[in-house]
Amino acid sequence: MTPGGGSLLHRAAECLVGGPAHTLDLAREVLGLSGHPGALSQAVFTLLGADGRFRVDGRGVWSLHDAHRLPGAPLRDIGFAVVDVETTGGSFEHGHRIMEIAVVEVRGGAVVDEWYALVNPGRPVPLFVQALTGIRLEMVWAAPHFDHIAGELHDRLEGRVFVAHNAAFDWRFVSTELAEAIGQVPDVARLCTVRLTRTLVPRLRCRNLDAVSAHFEVVIHQRHRAYGDALATARVLLRLLDEATVRGVADLEALLSLARRRRWRSRRGGAVTAAHGRTCHQVEAF
Repeated sequence: MTPGGGSLLHRAAECLVGGPAHTLDLAREVLGLSGHPGALSQAVFTLLGADGRFRVDGRGVWSLHDAHRLPGAPLRDIGFAVVDVETTGGSFEHGHRIMEIAVVEVRGGAVVDEWYALVNPGRPVPLFVQALTGIRLEMVWAAPHFDHIAGELHDRLEGRVFVAHNAAFDWRFVSTELAEAIGQVPDVARLCTVRLTRTLVPRLRCRNLDAVSAHFEVVIHQRHRAYGDALATARVLLRLLDEATVRGVADLEALLSLARRRRWRSRRGGAVTAAHGRTCHQVEAF
């Protein structure tokens, strides 16, 4: 954050609303820097280069790509619903269902709310899943069916960013079960902490929840239970948000753009591929 109270990204946008500006002018006016032109240019490109709302020409002159896409609310004002589901072990298309779910809300740099529930999946739970999760048949047979918790779950997701470790898996189950139960799926942005870790911590070669939590010194209480994994993911998210803020990421659109960024292996094998670590994090899928 800048001394004036706005983020560097917001200050850059405010500067460019008045018209294009050269890289060195932005470095002085927005970043408050002076010195070697190469270092100043690098600082500006680090702040704006990956954000599609800003563009630069061959002369180093920056402008807004679309004046209607100005930076939005600061990340500290955004609510994140961090979700983890435990399922009966396979894909939804093959009849598997959620048997436990947790939602941990993050806002303003802290965990502000928690909710979790066992769910009767209406089908047997394989023995290997029972052994992995510790969720036994008698626990879920006594639990409510998904349609009994769907309304509250919908309310806890609506208006927040859906976050999960390997988010595509969790969102597939949650959205499909909500659609079947109440005919409504919240229209929310989705953020994957696996993808965000890949961009912000590229040196971390394995990105399953155990590895990422260990990297950030986050303790996981009750691994492979929805609440334990969701709480650990929420704490990882807080650390990732800190890392993103240091890089000048100030709003949700910039954060989502950062998470979508892909890295490709060069012919010499110097960079990390977009799919690297897949075998590490696919174990999150139940």
